[in-house]
Amino acid sequence: METHFRPSRRSILAGTAAVAVGAMLPRLALGNTGAWSRVDDAMAILDGRDPIAQGVVLDLPLISENGAVVPLGISIDRPMAEDEYVQAIHVFAPANPFPHIASFRYPNARSTPRLETRVRLNESQPVVVLAELSSGAVLVGESEVRVTVSGCLTMSDTYDTESVFQTRVRVEPGAPTSVLTLINHPQETGLRTNAQGEIIPKRLIEKLEARIGDELVFEADLHRSISANPYLRFYIQPDAPGTLDLVWTEDTGETAEFSQDVA
Repeated sequence: METHFRPSRRSILAGTAAVAVGAMLPRLALGNTGAWSRVDDAMAILDGRDPIAQGVVLDLPLISENGAVVPLGISIDRPMAEDEYVQAIHVFAPANPFPHIASFRYPNARSTPRLETRVRLNESQPVVVLAELSSGAVLVGESEVRVTVSGCLTMSDTYDTESVFQTRVRVEPGAPTSVLTLINHPQETGLRTNAQGEIIPKRLIEKLEARIGDELVFEADLHRSISANPYLRFYIQPDAPGTLDLVWTEDTGETAEFSQDVA
């Protein structure tokens, strides 16, 4: 079921405008003024903490002609205190029917908080990112995207039902090591109807876990606003050679797996 690939495809960052959100600003708490303050899930993560407008870099198109497939790049560019590192990155689209897009978790200081993926946007709106640090601080970044066509309804031709769960992985050694993944899956939102007007049941890849041996090195919680055929590039820094194991889990409990030795 698992296959390697080297696709001839444009990087999701190509042709987009890199938007550095507050990277050069002082440690300034925003108060309840940002788009994040209108998202219940974001407020629950903050739990009374004031986010700092510093260090979150978003790479998004200024205009997306297809809201179903909007490329998104995220990185954190901020000096860290000793023993401080990014523990989690949370992504939101406030105007989507279900605003929480995804959460990405980093278990230790060796992790590289940088990723690329594709998301669905229902309409023109800001994309909001919260980055939780091990010190308890939370960074925030926001970037506006103008959407021409709504992306909340999965297009009928976005996947081949006979190859659902087919995985593609490319591991690029380096410092850090790049892991590019794609799994064929509809990511049905539960919002789309069939030709008879009936709701197509929700069906989602909800989680991706990456381990080297027994050590969790990266984890992603994916929600309805991740595009069909979920695509993700993330970065790891193994401290020793080992076997990289990836496991995708659907909301039904069904899984897909991939393994490869890494230096």
